[in-house]
Amino acid sequence: MTDDPGHDNDWGGNNQQWQLVPVGSGHPGNTPYSNPVVWQDFADVDIIRVDNTYYMSASTMHYSPGAPVLRSYDLVNWEFAGHSVPRLDFGSKYDLNGSRAYVDGIWASTLNYRPSNRTFYWAGCIDFAQTHIYTATAVDGAWNRHTTINNCYYDAGMLIDDNDTMYVAYGNGTISVAQLSADGRSQVRAQQVFTTPSSVGTLEGARFYKRGGNYYIWLTRPANGQYVLKSTNGPFGPYEMRQVLLDMPGPISGGGVPHQGGLVQTQNGDWYYMAFVDAYPGGRMPALAPITWTGDGWPVVQTVNGAWGGSYPAPNLPAPPRVVKPLTGTDTFAGTTLGPQWEWNHNPDNTKWSVNDGLRLQTATITGDLYAARNTLTHRIQGPSSTATIELDYSTMRDGDRAGLAVLRNSSAWIGVRRDNGTTRLVMQNGLTMDSNWNTTSTGTEVAGAAVSGGRIWLRANADIRPGAGRQASFSYSTDGVTFTSLGNALTLANNWQFFMGYRFAMFNHATQSLGGAVTVRRFSLTTP
Repeated sequence: MTDDPGHDNDWGGNNQQWQLVPVGSGHPGNTPYSNPVVWQDFADVDIIRVDNTYYMSASTMHYSPGAPVLRSYDLVNWEFAGHSVPRLDFGSKYDLNGSRAYVDGIWASTLNYRPSNRTFYWAGCIDFAQTHIYTATAVDGAWNRHTTINNCYYDAGMLIDDNDTMYVAYGNGTISVAQLSADGRSQVRAQQVFTTPSSVGTLEGARFYKRGGNYYIWLTRPANGQYVLKSTNGPFGPYEMRQVLLDMPGPISGGGVPHQGGLVQTQNGDWYYMAFVDAYPGGRMPALAPITWTGDGWPVVQTVNGAWGGSYPAPNLPAPPRVVKPLTGTDTFAGTTLGPQWEWNHNPDNTKWSVNDGLRLQTATITGDLYAARNTLTHRIQGPSSTATIELDYSTMRDGDRAGLAVLRNSSAWIGVRRDNGTTRLVMQNGLTMDSNWNTTSTGTEVAGAAVSGGRIWLRANADIRPGAGRQASFSYSTDGVTFTSLGNALTLANNWQFFMGYRFAMFNHATQSLGGAVTVRRFSLTTP
């Protein structure tokens, strides 16, 4: 087995432009790390180790590609690596072409690695209907979809047993275990193994582990508790339950209780728990804490003054083979592919965009509604606050086109260029909204505008995603890339959880009259104060 089967040393394309700077110690047991270890929106995380490399998977709902994979060598510093679901091929609504799939798509799913065939497996239930299995020999390589299982493994957790048998734990309230076929692509057997007591409420978010001959199903009580089931008699139980945490104070001021997520054992035998913290408007942020085990085999979260620590000693791990690529930086789109930090709002129309010394966005939809426009490209916001800046070439826009930079969620705003009757104008649009069924209730109102000419402009959005009263996004522009001028008013970022995904920066270009126009994003920069 190679030291890192999921890493391809030839990053290629524009990934080389994603600025590389040191982002932490990574040396064993010295500098403490801070929580959240990733202050970006990665929810429902699953975490595994393959030799000396760690991988983390997350939910992405309606964003495409889906099921991102992050990579780390020290459990603290993470980089974008790939996506397990290259395209949301689950029906036309995921194409945002007359219908929409907001908050559908990739929910809590599972990632694991099978040493016997050196293959990564991803499994997830889509639309509460079917479970899809994808495989790859490297997380940043090609992922292939396989036979669909006509059973919804809701909130799945995969275990590859010592004898190479594959199992999946899943369910909401009623927890079941399925045994998969030898190739991991179909179901051999499924059996209910546990019913959540009414005194607990709902348990879901299953992760499946084996330690010391015991089988464990790791379960969350949304959104304030974590429980674990233990079987001493095989994967199908019977199981007994114990509470791991309830209402434990978390490491983000104003944020929620760390919960869900998964466990991982290090090369040195230590155990860690990567949970997530509800921290809207930004989303759900991964936080890491050490785990110890009682003499009779139950996991215990190590706390600091009764709370999930804001910091802990760094994991005692070998020095990383290299510095990971940071989650912030500059992309000049120099190659011919997008890096794994990017996700589209629904599936893109691949005939209407390209990367080659810039990101070219042709108009792909005729609409006055940004929520209905295809080929809107998104990037997670870095917390606690960060700034996105794009250099936009708008010289090939057509009448009726709208292009710019948005702060995107169910309540949104944007700054951009609109062309009408042969002239271009810079505008700031606020008040874009969706209702609880994710139908558009307002396409927004122009708050401010300014004349613009010359074909090139820099657009900037700053977002403070800390929970609490601040939650502001502001917009500005520059004609030289140096001096920026504020435009419009602030967007107060919505902090409701029901949209699940947090706010994102988003680049867009859509038509309101006819297709044929285009813009080119020459550069995208994500910076922190």
